[in-house]
Amino acid sequence: MLCGIDEAGRGSLAGPLVVAGVILEGKVDGLDDSKKLTEKRREQLFEEIVKKSAYEIVFTDNHTIDEVGLSKAISDSIEKILEKLQPSIAIMDGNTNFGILGVQAMVKADEKVPEVSAASILAKVSRDRYMVEIDKTYPEYGFKQHKGYGTKNHVEQIRINGRSKLHRVSFFIKGLDG
Repeated sequence: MLCGIDEAGRGSLAGPLVVAGVILEGKVDGLDDSKKLTEKRREQLFEEIVKKSAYEIVFTDNHTIDEVGLSKAISDSIEKILEKLQPSIAIMDGNTNFGILGVQAMVKADEKVPEVSAASILAKVSRDRYMVEIDKTYPEYGFKQHKGYGTKNHVEQIRINGRSKLHRVSFFIKGLDG
């Protein structure tokens, strides 16, 4: 059983890191890197992937990321996925396996390996849904639009309002932090 693993939110200034692992149990047409798909198509594929796979989605909040660091947060998430899904092989999108035995790193795996594409979609949709929901609590930051990433508008809102409880204080913000 092949488990594809990918993350969303790694470079975000606010919100959680979301790592997903997927073992496909049926064919899902139209899989690709989540960033290459429209939001509507990702949402459609999300539902189909959930129905046709064994999967695990791990959220790590910004406070934990600040405390343990991004790499440790990612590796802990991968370990949780492997423990739950028990795959015979795991492929992670990117150029590192974070020191985890049995995990193979592959650049652009989210474009090449259907299971990794599926994980990419589950991670991104899950995180995007969370950021849209949290926008209701913190509308002044515009999380619904930029999902916590470092857009010009987001940085300006941090300048005006300061960091919220969702912001990663350990992340240096260009143009804001000295």
